[in-house]
Amino acid sequence: MDEKTSDSTERTRAYNALFRPKNIVIIGASDNLSKPGGKVLKNILDHGYAGVLRVVNPGADSISGVPSFKSVDDLPDTPELAIVAIPAPFVIPTLENLATRGTKAVIVLTSGFGEKDEKGKEEEERMRLIADSARMILIGPNCSGFMTPHYSGKFAGLIPDLKRKSVDIISGSGATVDFIMEQAVYRGLSFCNVVNVGNSAQTGVEDLVALYDENYGEDSAPILMVYLESLKKPGLFLKHARQLTEKGCSIVGIKSGVTGSGARAAASHTGAMATDEVTVEALFRKAGIIRVRSKVEMVDVACVLAATQGHLMKGNRVCIISDAGGPGVMLSDELERQGVEVPILKDGTQKKLGQILPPESSVTNPIDCLPTRTASQIKEILRIIEEEEKESIDIIAVMVGNPGMSENDELYGEISRAIDTSGIPVIPVLSSTTTCAGLIQNFTAQGKYYFQDEVPLGAAIGQIVHRPRLWEPSPMLLDYDRQAMEGVLSGREGALEPATVKELLIKAGFSFPRQIEVSSEEGLLAACENIGYPLAMKVIGPLHKSDVGGVRVGISQEDGALSAWNDLLAIKGATGVLIQEMVTGIEVILGASRADDLGHLVMFGLGGIYTEVFKDVRFVLSPLAKEECFEMIRAIRGYPILEGVRGEKGVAVERIADYLERLGRLVTDFPAIKEIDINPLKGSGTDLFVVDARIIVG
Repeated sequence: MDEKTSDSTERTRAYNALFRPKNIVIIGASDNLSKPGGKVLKNILDHGYAGVLRVVNPGADSISGVPSFKSVDDLPDTPELAIVAIPAPFVIPTLENLATRGTKAVIVLTSGFGEKDEKGKEEEERMRLIADSARMILIGPNCSGFMTPHYSGKFAGLIPDLKRKSVDIISGSGATVDFIMEQAVYRGLSFCNVVNVGNSAQTGVEDLVALYDENYGEDSAPILMVYLESLKKPGLFLKHARQLTEKGCSIVGIKSGVTGSGARAAASHTGAMATDEVTVEALFRKAGIIRVRSKVEMVDVACVLAATQGHLMKGNRVCIISDAGGPGVMLSDELERQGVEVPILKDGTQKKLGQILPPESSVTNPIDCLPTRTASQIKEILRIIEEEEKESIDIIAVMVGNPGMSENDELYGEISRAIDTSGIPVIPVLSSTTTCAGLIQNFTAQGKYYFQDEVPLGAAIGQIVHRPRLWEPSPMLLDYDRQAMEGVLSGREGALEPATVKELLIKAGFSFPRQIEVSSEEGLLAACENIGYPLAMKVIGPLHKSDVGGVRVGISQEDGALSAWNDLLAIKGATGVLIQEMVTGIEVILGASRADDLGHLVMFGLGGIYTEVFKDVRFVLSPLAKEECFEMIRAIRGYPILEGVRGEKGVAVERIADYLERLGRLVTDFPAIKEIDINPLKGSGTDLFVVDARIIVG
């Protein structure tokens, strides 16, 4: 067996020990339910763990009927999984004993380590080294536990019944995972695996996502919730989250802590705007993750995904059934804001609906079946929509309240059956949460989910309809002379000279206006005559020319050129002047900034001196597929300007997309490029030129 196969086998063993252990030991178990060791033992027993369960407690021979041993050394065989709930000073020696015994997974519930002080962080590093050397998965410390269909090894918060192939959670916070579950279970959502990493001494959220990906199969949950507080290995997270998406797993994610740090020190416009917020947004989009901002929004999206079994909806067409006009209108409004269709139903469908509903009902879509609706009418409406509109409707929203005109228990039963049997996904909005509280509780107890309000439902449908798509970037570009560019970059460091920047970008396929660098008056006059008036003059030396007054445009004669020459050379750091052909048209910015082990963030937006003021830009991680380039371009608010307004000629979007694709390939192939700005890329139609550019290497 080679080393790679051996590592894979060990990881599989460790994964199985963590998620479906045949043998568990709780170290620090007790009868005291106010202690983590007592509570976790009770939860494992109450939820019917089928494997071998033992505990370690030197003060007892048995606890709650479970055999107790004095120490790890006294255990008759090696536990696959150890749950540790003992005082902090004893944790490291216990880990060493478990490593010696060959235990493959350990969950440390004990707190008082890295969250407390520097000494605790040092102790966590010792834990990591012990676990790594033994090829053991270490969860925690300061972890509230794990729940899987095989065992409920959690001591705090809600302990719901688990359901296979439902929803999984991987969280960087034990408390947050409990808050999410509280809201989700109340809404009727079921869970399969619920895991959190605590202080992540060894294993973070990204490591669990990697394990999850490596072991993902037909029996895995189709929906994964991810809550991130820190992201130490973004490249690992991106790789495996994207692979999970490719396998059909729908990921809904929150990343907290993305604001407040401001823009980092950077030499380019792109770098200054490549904040934590835009990096996370680009990462999630590249991985196909549906990004949400709150726990409620996460549950909303998961409920809609549950209706579609975790898959993409076939299209974006919604049928609305409501027993009141107002909610139907509000949902229609929100769906339209989200770019989701509420299509008019077929004539035949409307005719059949009209035969079972009062004349004053609306049957076009939304279907307003009035407060007098009955359970049998709702059943018939759902049947007619499924039979007549199966190819033209992608999801059905059923909104019912308690108008006091009929009983609701039979109605809820019909909706529940439709959720189970309809060929079109059905999502209920149950608005009467007070007067129908008991009915709703029974409804959710059957494993059925619901919304309390129609607007969040519309927003969640929009999130899913417009979720990020995965595109496969081009492996290479035609006429891309890599060897020549390696020669240009070889031995370079810091800001490249304008001539070098131009040489590199030309080799990458970019076009420049005619331009000449000069260092004397004689050279200036010759260059002006060669290029022809009107022209532009720019200082060479300072990176941000506009900030130091280093740009002169529209120079139409020799006197103006000489005057500009003197002014530009007087600028601190000036080493020469660039004479450039004037280019007219629309200005855009292209750029890239290195982002840790994620590669580069490629940026596109409206260009010019106001780029950082308006921030009308979009970031995508390199390399880029052509489809991603078009998405970037169309996503900016100023996109209509690119098409041309008020008689001004627009620019060829295809040409910009080609440049973006080339830029993404350039920084992917040459990671030594730290930052690059092309600002502006200017022109009209397909005639687009790099008017100014800077490249930082290092």
